[in-house]
Amino acid sequence: MIRRTFTPAAVPFAAVVLAMLPAVLDQTMLATALPVIAGDLGRITDVSWVVTAYVVAAAAATPLWGKLGDRIGRKRMLELALALFVGASALCGAAQTIAELIVLRLVQGIAAGGLMSLAMATVGDLVEPRERGRYQGYIAATFAVATVVGPLLGGLLVDAASWRWVFFVNLPIGAAALAGLRLRLPAAPAEPPERPFDGLGALLLAAATSTLMLACIEDTARGALVAATVALAAALVVQERRAADPIVPLRLLRTRTVAVVSVALFLATASLFAITVFVPLFLQTTTGATPTEAGLLLVPAMLGITVSTNVSGRLISRTGRYKRFPILGLALMTTALAGLAALAGEPSRTATAAGLVVFGLGFGMVTQVLVTAIQNTVERRELGIATATAGFFRALGGAVGAAVLGAVFAAQAGATAREGAGLAGVHRADVIDGVQAVFAVAAPLAALALVAVLALVEVPLRAAAGPRAGKATA
Repeated sequence: MIRRTFTPAAVPFAAVVLAMLPAVLDQTMLATALPVIAGDLGRITDVSWVVTAYVVAAAAATPLWGKLGDRIGRKRMLELALALFVGASALCGAAQTIAELIVLRLVQGIAAGGLMSLAMATVGDLVEPRERGRYQGYIAATFAVATVVGPLLGGLLVDAASWRWVFFVNLPIGAAALAGLRLRLPAAPAEPPERPFDGLGALLLAAATSTLMLACIEDTARGALVAATVALAAALVVQERRAADPIVPLRLLRTRTVAVVSVALFLATASLFAITVFVPLFLQTTTGATPTEAGLLLVPAMLGITVSTNVSGRLISRTGRYKRFPILGLALMTTALAGLAALAGEPSRTATAAGLVVFGLGFGMVTQVLVTAIQNTVERRELGIATATAGFFRALGGAVGAAVLGAVFAAQAGATAREGAGLAGVHRADVIDGVQAVFAVAAPLAALALVAVLALVEVPLRAAAGPRAGKATA
């Protein structure tokens, strides 16, 4: 029988999930409010920056929060990130101009980067290594539910009250989460920092990440942004090699597990955007689905994710073995994307739903399991930065995937897509060609992630925290 050495995790874990909830719901709720915000505060062309500022800031800040959690303590930093997010939400709801809203969304994104990365790392503090897969599965299920509920809740708030309540709703949720963290989350011991904080490395990392994300998202000045990214990345490498306590230890990135997981998460998340971005567009344009119906038609994927994360998590807890799950999951993702590409020429809601179920079953066995693999191969003092590294490459994969797949769609869909016509102005055949090309490109991305995971060295999950043990298996 396994002797448990951790504080009973159910209540503290619930507090952690509640703390993540505002950040998880925020983006999905906001999507329904963007047209109304454009009408109240600015032009429709300005609204994209409301999303861009948040996404870029969250990705850039993620490693910094992870490092600070390792140095200062994750409970303290998680409370700070949540308080900052709630405060920024209140100010976003009161914004009077689009410029104010964009700046406040930048602050909100910085806080969101902390909420996501610190919450994931906190799971590593709360539960035994072998149990982490199951608890990470619960987090993935929360994400899946939020993806469906968020747009519906956002629409209700906009219709019944105002777009400002998309932000104000975070206040009571955040207050309850803060109380839960303060009262129920135990503070894991943090080693007092003996070496100075790598402030210059943090600035260089944030700047390099921001320019790279902007290069992926924005068409204008892309060449200059790429050049700036290369220069900043080179400076970051030089700084990290000489820093006493680097913000991102280069030796960590050179370890096989971290390198393999980072590549796999990058590619898997990039392929995910073929589903989340282009399936609703495809269904609305080719099958006559309304925006709400198109959102609800993503439910099969979310159900697949929920089922597979929980089943795989329980099996991992029982056996301590995890490598087989991302291999199977990425194989299912590749199959689903290839099938959707083959069937897109004859649009069908039923066929699309079947493909989404298979994709969801696969995706649910990938990201959270790979995070568990990283956490199992690092010491507790590096748990935060290791988890943040995984989150960073997921965010980067999402940005690059959205940019690449968007370019593929625009190139294949023809002039109407490139000219920015609305759905009514885009020919049905053009959308079919564009989305079919997107699926055809996304399938090899998932296949490449599968090839990467095959190189993962499995270290059986420990039944208790402490020095790493167990014989690695390829």
